[in-house]
Amino acid sequence: MKPIGTHNYHLYILTNKNKTVLYIGVTNNLKTRLFQHSNNNNKSAFSYRYKTYYLIYFEQFQNIEHAIAREKQLKKWSRKKKEFIINQFNPDWNFLNNEI
Repeated sequence: MKPIGTHNYHLYILTNKNKTVLYIGVTNNLKTRLFQHSNNNNKSAFSYRYKTYYLIYFEQFQNIEHAIAREKQLKKWSRKKKEFIINQFNPDWNFLNNEI
């Protein structure tokens, strides 16, 4: 079996301007992925419909399986639980896009 390479993977949470919607995803290039979200013209895409372009939380992984497992875990959580980890990481819910 081919070993899984170690790379940079990110679990990330985006929100809309009013911070009312949360989007959770995984990527191997966070900066590029943020650009794709904000420049997506696919009207059926979640980010387009809900304008979730603003990064408020992320975690870094070296293994894609761990990143995906964490994504699945967070997607099952309540809004309140998601807000708790965001508040621990980014208490003011600052938009972090320019810091990546």
